[in-house]
Amino acid sequence: MNKDFRYMNFKTSVFRSLVVGLPSFFFCLFSLFPLLSFSQVKSSIDSTKIKIGEQITYKIQVEVDTTDLVVFPEGQTFLPLEMIESYKIDTTKNNARYSLIKKYGLTQFDSGAYTIPRQKIIIGTKEYFTDSMRVEVNNIKVDTTKQGLYDIKPYIEVEKSSSNWWKPLLYILAALLLVAFLLYWFIWRKKPLTEEEEIALLPPYERAKLALKKLDESDYLQQSELKGYYSELTFIIRKYLDEKVYDRALESTTDELVSRLKLLKEGNQIELSQEDIRNIETILKRADLVKFAKSAPDVELAKIDRNTIDMEIDHVKEALPEPTEEEKLLNQQYKEEQERKKKRRKIVATIVISVFLLLATFTGFVIKYGFDYVKDTIVGNDSKELLEGNWVTSDYGVPPIYISTPEVLERIQSQAIDTIQNAKTTFFGYGTVLSPLNIGVSTSKLNVPDSTKIDLNLAAEGALRLFENNGVKNLITKREQFITPNAAEGLKVYGTADFPRPLSTELKKGNYVILLFTSGNVLQSVILAWEADDVYADQIMERILNSIELKKVE
Repeated sequence: MNKDFRYMNFKTSVFRSLVVGLPSFFFCLFSLFPLLSFSQVKSSIDSTKIKIGEQITYKIQVEVDTTDLVVFPEGQTFLPLEMIESYKIDTTKNNARYSLIKKYGLTQFDSGAYTIPRQKIIIGTKEYFTDSMRVEVNNIKVDTTKQGLYDIKPYIEVEKSSSNWWKPLLYILAALLLVAFLLYWFIWRKKPLTEEEEIALLPPYERAKLALKKLDESDYLQQSELKGYYSELTFIIRKYLDEKVYDRALESTTDELVSRLKLLKEGNQIELSQEDIRNIETILKRADLVKFAKSAPDVELAKIDRNTIDMEIDHVKEALPEPTEEEKLLNQQYKEEQERKKKRRKIVATIVISVFLLLATFTGFVIKYGFDYVKDTIVGNDSKELLEGNWVTSDYGVPPIYISTPEVLERIQSQAIDTIQNAKTTFFGYGTVLSPLNIGVSTSKLNVPDSTKIDLNLAAEGALRLFENNGVKNLITKREQFITPNAAEGLKVYGTADFPRPLSTELKKGNYVILLFTSGNVLQSVILAWEADDVYADQIMERILNSIELKKVE
């Protein structure tokens, strides 16, 4: 068997094992941007090795037309390095073009090797990205000949620091308590009645008696204001008759009211004497003369008329028939119905206000964070939880592939992997049939001379054929060079396709990325796949791609 044939057989076996280990792909619309640098945007750092806490200067240089608008990155976009200062833009003009230089002061307080991620610069309506850069942060060496050494201090118990999860909960509870208090205070609280409201709740007889008492306390007679005095006096008797005898007593003339009282007496609907009717008629007509004819009776006569009205109110009360049991029951039912309506209005008002506050709060968060983010925060979204969770950075395989992922990749044992002829392969993956995304990392060492040249394009073709053999349809493929932050070069194969869904004959649109690297007789690959229309998976995949580094084979 010649060497080329053994190599092609090896490629097919490797990618068959990878695709067999890949679960179903989940939803995400991933707009891939080219990873090549552009001549008009350049970036650099003044040192690739610093000590803990030492500052490095990160510089971005842009060549643009004088009419172009340039937006440089702001904020903590250089993580894991911390930006401690953002310098003013240095501008120089060269004919019709500007040369813009933007500098940032960065540092790190933990030792280790760190990667400054790509930075996005907006020029006009286009986006450009700088290269990621590697920085080593070294510990400060201590001269033990000058600095004495001491024994390790004993363990001491400390209280575990509590997280701040309770603060948002406290704010929510405080807001709910405030809303509940306002609803109680303005809607459900039994408010103290005003004097007018307390009087309005009294029976008509007691209300009329109280009105006469207040009339006595007035200063109408002392000031000889008989018109005001008789107006109040006649209103009291008319109001009482309106509520208990004739419901149009307030708007009737004196003659109309007296005629109605006589008619009710003749119909035996009220046991009022002829003398009582005559007394009421006399006082009402005298009041008409005072109000309209400017008559001025004696003050003592006015007092007598007041006492007569007081007496006639008692006579009218005695003349009224006692309410029957049926009338009492209807009156009680009416009061209970009014109470139910009042309570119903309170419940409706509470619901309306609560719904309004919820909608207002929801609208505010939607305006600030967007509808999808708020919806996914309330309902829950697996991809969002992965993106915002604690990521893991680790190395996989020998030689290792360094990669950051939302979860630790698990070593996958497969018969297809273990039986690859003339190769030693390790495969690590994350995801199941129902998982939101799938990640695969493999390292294969072919048992052939190191001088053997592995064709990455041939390996990519084998991977795509295996995709098709596993039910993937409508593959759209693009290829470009891929360079990791530590300058390892490889092939990037990416695009869209229709992926099979578990337990279904339907296909779902998805995206995929295949990264292939080779050095000597070692083939390393990273396979990412996900379904379309998931903005969180888009961010997950971009973060994973920006984290990949390879250790060169020695």
